[in-house]
Amino acid sequence: MLEREIPVLVSPPGKTVYVLPGTRLVEAVAAAGVTLDLPCGGEGTCGKCRVRILSGAGPASPVEAQQLSNEEIGRGLRLACQTVVRDPLHVEIPPSSRLAEAYKILADTLAREQVAIDPAVVKRYVELPRPERGRDEAADWRRLQRALGPCEPDVEALRELPGLLREHDFRGTAVIVADRFIDFEAGDTRSAVYTVAVDVGTTTLVATLLEVNRGEELAVAARLNPQTRFGDDVLSRILYTQDHPDGLAVLQNAVVAAINEMIGELAVEAHLDRRQIYEVVVSGNTTMQHLLCGISPRWLGESPFVPAVSDRIHAPAASLGIQIHPRGRVYVMPAIGGFVGGDTVSGMLATRITELPSPSLLVDIGTNGEIVLWARGKLTAASTAAGPAFEGARIQHGMRASAGAIEKVLVDDRLRIHVIGGVPPVGLCGSALIDAAAELLEHRVLAPDGKLLPPDRLPSNLLPDLRARVVMENGKLAFLLASAEESAHGHAVLLTQRDFRELQLASGAIRAGIATLLRREGLVPADLQAVLLAGGFGNFIRRKNAQRIGLLPHEIPRQRIRFCGNTSLAGARLAAMSQTARQVAEKLARRTEHVDLASDPEFRWVFAESMFFPER
Repeated sequence: MLEREIPVLVSPPGKTVYVLPGTRLVEAVAAAGVTLDLPCGGEGTCGKCRVRILSGAGPASPVEAQQLSNEEIGRGLRLACQTVVRDPLHVEIPPSSRLAEAYKILADTLAREQVAIDPAVVKRYVELPRPERGRDEAADWRRLQRALGPCEPDVEALRELPGLLREHDFRGTAVIVADRFIDFEAGDTRSAVYTVAVDVGTTTLVATLLEVNRGEELAVAARLNPQTRFGDDVLSRILYTQDHPDGLAVLQNAVVAAINEMIGELAVEAHLDRRQIYEVVVSGNTTMQHLLCGISPRWLGESPFVPAVSDRIHAPAASLGIQIHPRGRVYVMPAIGGFVGGDTVSGMLATRITELPSPSLLVDIGTNGEIVLWARGKLTAASTAAGPAFEGARIQHGMRASAGAIEKVLVDDRLRIHVIGGVPPVGLCGSALIDAAAELLEHRVLAPDGKLLPPDRLPSNLLPDLRARVVMENGKLAFLLASAEESAHGHAVLLTQRDFRELQLASGAIRAGIATLLRREGLVPADLQAVLLAGGFGNFIRRKNAQRIGLLPHEIPRQRIRFCGNTSLAGARLAAMSQTARQVAEKLARRTEHVDLASDPEFRWVFAESMFFPER
C-alpha cells in the first residue's frame, strides 16, 4: 500500500518537501536543502538543532522537555532531531541552528617550503617509430616502454593504447603515476600536470589544486565536513558505523561527495577538465582516513584502539569514488597510531620539526588534540580527547566560527566583543571562550578552580561593567556577553558555570598531554625552545590568553609560540609535489613513538591537576 506523503514547508528557503509519516524533521529539513548543526549526532543532547514550528506542532518529546523550557515549547520551539513528522508542518529555521555555510575555515598553510619537485605524476613526450612488417613488429606496449623505461601498465590503459597510438600517429605524451602508465595523450602536455591535496578534518575539509611541475597552487576550496551531522567527534562517528548497518557507507559517501564537489570547483576555477587531475593526496586523522577509504574504524573505538592500517595507502581513485582521471590514484598519508594520524605526520613534515632546536613541541588543538615532542633525537606523539568545546559544542551558547559568532573578547575600561561578519551576535566560538575565561581570571571574576564568583565575593575594585555582567540565569550564576537587545535572536548570550567546566576539561586534556610527554623525557615546560600551533582553531586563539588559562605553557616566553597554519594541508601539498617528501613522511611515522596517555599511570592525576587554571 502506498502511504500518503506529508508536506513540510521549510522557511527559509520557503521550500515544501513531501515525506512519509514517521520521518524525522531533521531529514525533511535536509531534503529542503538546509543542513542543521548536529554536534551530538542527533541524540538530542546538545540542543543545537532548535527550530520553530509555526503550524502543526505536536506535543514535545521527553528529550525536548529536558532541553527546552515550557515557554519555549509553548512558542513552538522543538528539536529537529527529535520531532517526528505526522501532520503537515510549517517550520522556521533560525540562523543559529544552521550548519553555517560561511564557516571560518583555515586554508592558509606555512610559507611555501622549498622541496625537491619529484612528483609521483610524471609526463613524458615520445615520438615512436611506426611498426613495420618484417622489421619492427614489437607490441605496442613494448614499443612505448622502450621509450619510457621501467613502469607497469594499467590494464584499462592497455585496452585504449593501440587506438590512441594510431590516432595520434605514434606521437604524444605518456602519463605515469607512481611508475604506473595510465594514459597516452595527444601532443605535448608535459606542462599540465595537476594534482589535488586535501585536508580531511573532523570538522572541515580543505582542498588545493596544484600544477606540480612548477609547484604552483592554482585554486583552493573549503567547506564543512558533512559527516558532522552524524556527530561532532570521531568516537560518535565510529559508533555510527556500528549502530547502523550502512553506517560506514553513509559516512564514506558523505565525505567523498564533498571532496568531489570541491574538485569540481577547483577545476572550474582553473579552467580545466577534472580528468586532467591525475592524483589526490589526502591527510587526516586516523579515523577520517579510515572512513574515506571505506575501512571500518570499529577497533579504533575499543581498547587497545588499534587501526586497521597505519601505512600509507595508494589506491585507484575510482575505487573510492573520487572523480578525477578515470585511472587516477589516491595517496593517503601514513599514520602513527590509533588517534595520531596522517594529519600529524603532515604537520611534522611541513614544520620540519626534527630540524628545530630541541626540545620543541607541535600542538594541533581541536576536538582531538595531537601533540608531538621532539627532544634528544627522539619523537613521541600522543592524542588527547579535548572534546568539542573549542568548536562551540556543549557550550550553552556555543557555535562554530561563522557569521554571528563572537570570536574575540577583551577588557579595557569595559568588556568589548568582536563578532564575525560584523552582525549582531548569535553565540560565541572557541576563541572567544578562551578570551573570556582569561579576562575573567585576570579580573578575579573567575577563580582558579573554575568557579564563577557571586556578586558578594567579587573584588571591590572590579570594573562596574564587569560587575553588572555577573547575573542570575534560571537561578544559576552566569556571565553576560551580550544582552537580549544586542543579540540577533532576542536572547542574552551568556557563559554559564557549566561552560567554564567544559573549557576546563578541554584545556586540561591538552595541558596534561603536554605535561605527560615532557615528564616522560625528564623535561619541564620551561625547557621548550619552540611551541608550534597547527590546525584551524590553533591559529585563531590569542597566545597570551591561551597561556593565561593554561592551555599552553605559561612558563615560556610568548615569542617561542608560533602559528604554523594548516599543517595537515601543507604536508599533503608537499607529498603531492615530491616522492622524496613521501619517503620522509613514511620514515617520520615509523620512528615516532606513540604514547597511549590512558595507560600512563600518572596521567589521570596530571589531568586532575591540569583542570585548575593557573594562578596569576
